Amino acid sequence: MVNRKINKYLVDFFEKSKTALLLTGARQVGKTFSIRQFGLSHYECFLELNFAENPSAAEAVAKSTNANDLLMRLSLLSNKLLLPGKTLIFFDEVQECPEIITAIKFLVEDGRFHYILSGSLLGVDLGDIRSLPVGYMTIKEMFPLDFEEFIKALGVSDEIIDSLEYCWKEKHPIDGFVHSRMMQIFRLYLIVGGMPQAVQTYLDSNDLQEVMAIQDSIVEMYKRDISKYDPSRKLYIEELFELIAPELNSKNKRFVLKSLNKHAKFSRLENSFLWLKDAGVALPVYNVEEPKTPLILSRSRNLFKLFLADVGLLAKQYANGIQLSIINGDDHINYGAIFENFVAQELHAHGFPLFYFNSKKQGEIDFLIENDGVVVPIEVKSGKDYERHRALRNVISNQDYNIDQGIVLCNANVSNNNGICYMPIYMIMFMRHNNHLPLKYTINLDGLQ
Repeated sequence: MVNRKINKYLVDFFEKSKTALLLTGARQVGKTFSIRQFGLSHYECFLELNFAENPSAAEAVAKSTNANDLLMRLSLLSNKLLLPGKTLIFFDEVQECPEIITAIKFLVEDGRFHYILSGSLLGVDLGDIRSLPVGYMTIKEMFPLDFEEFIKALGVSDEIIDSLEYCWKEKHPIDGFVHSRMMQIFRLYLIVGGMPQAVQTYLDSNDLQEVMAIQDSIVEMYKRDISKYDPSRKLYIEELFELIAPELNSKNKRFVLKSLNKHAKFSRLENSFLWLKDAGVALPVYNVEEPKTPLILSRSRNLFKLFLADVGLLAKQYANGIQLSIINGDDHINYGAIFENFVAQELHAHGFPLFYFNSKKQGEIDFLIENDGVVVPIEVKSGKDYERHRALRNVISNQDYNIDQGIVLCNANVSNNNGICYMPIYMIMFMRHNNHLPLKYTINLDGLQ
């Protein structure tokens, strides 16, 4: 069984928080499975109500007059005795019953039970729900398995992972044998990706053909969602979705609207891009005019790269046979787009907003993130020329940017050279937020009281 990071989050959340939890994320990332597993193993009573499969549950919510009335209806509907303090109620597919979002405030105030909510395309549907109960519901996004979850699922030991993290923090070279094995696992992840069903299929069978069949079914499911949830724009959204892989494989990797229509304008298609983002299907990486904090202030709204939320789904979009080339590490294949998609996926899962920098004078840097109040430039190199990075040198040498160090993610082992740290690409799994800024501050009111 695959152990997800969300499992620990759920335990910690319901031990400390008195609010309800809304778990969002793309379809097929494992939300329902993780919630069900948690509820059955941590509560004496676990009540699951799926509004898509059980319209009577949605009707019970719509007709209820208060918390007591609703809980009585739900108990009768499920034929379960709800135990105060020992019951978790799970509302699934809540986009089919938006009234439950409003009702959750009164259920939380009632205080007898814990509540968790989830559903498909919630990022899209929440925009239409006007009365989100602030202070009564916490929202948490869930992602495909990140690389650390993947290697643990394969059986890589905690001791190996700890030793790798030590090398990341201390910038110390990794044992050659371990590095070689980790690169093999990394290439496998590029094919399998992090969708739980694809990962479990690989663990059960080691059959990549079966994995790719699962990926095909997920892609088709996404296309059906497009048709179902936004029929007025479905043709544009589906064409944009189909263009992600070829656009990433182009020279500059930026999304060029003329690939869709020579008369296309961003203003007309912006909502279609946002649909893919809000549905959790695509990850936009926005261009910034300057690599200075805060990056969001110089973000360009209509200049961006668009990645898929799962690198395995991206690899599946390319020509048949590329999977074998990836596994073998063939030099004649350009892996740039796939490597960058992997990095975008990892950074996004770790909570980093995604940006890149491009200047005619200084060149282009693949990713910029903010960590501990400073900008960190990241270059991704899939070939042997990983020490060629003019733009990174230019940015570090520009005193206006106040950037002391850059990172190059590549196939090679750990090394340092004049402010640039070369890291094996799989080590990005250790890039996490450094919360070193003070969380408490007492204002000095001397002379004002």
